[in-house]
Amino acid sequence: MGKVSIIDATDAHAAGITAIFNHAVRNTFSIWSETETTEELRRGWMAARRLAGFPVLAAIDVDAPDRVLGYGSFGVFRDFPGYVKTVEHSVYVAPEAQRRGIGAAILGALMMRARAMGMETMVGAVDSSNAASIALHEKAGFELQGTLKSVGRKFGKRLDLAFLVKAL
Repeated sequence: MGKVSIIDATDAHAAGITAIFNHAVRNTFSIWSETETTEELRRGWMAARRLAGFPVLAAIDVDAPDRVLGYGSFGVFRDFPGYVKTVEHSVYVAPEAQRRGIGAAILGALMMRARAMGMETMVGAVDSSNAASIALHEKAGFELQGTLKSVGRKFGKRLDLAFLVKAL
């Protein structure tokens, strides 16, 4: 893998984003679903995010621009007027590209976009056993502000949800 660039994702990146999403569904507790997605559904998700004014970013290999190494987005935290300046984000990195700073680069770009949109707070909801994601967030200045015990389930296991929050 060569140099990495963080760009606005296009439909051309849907296959790579789908592959990363489905890997997380099959193999991790990062996405609390056991149902894989399709490129068509991911393109629809991307279009809906863009229509709502939210970014979908892709980390690509500059030497192979069709190769998606990771992606991230943010959107509405809660759909009530009092949360209008708060967004919730997601960051996912392809397994072969992990531990190379790609997640941090995507998260940094998302924070810059959120600030530019006038957002004041960013929330990450992370499986509490995902030490790498928690460390990524804490390194970026997020603070663990609470854990909801046994609110999720995947692969027959009860899961705890950690909330990491950063004032922008």
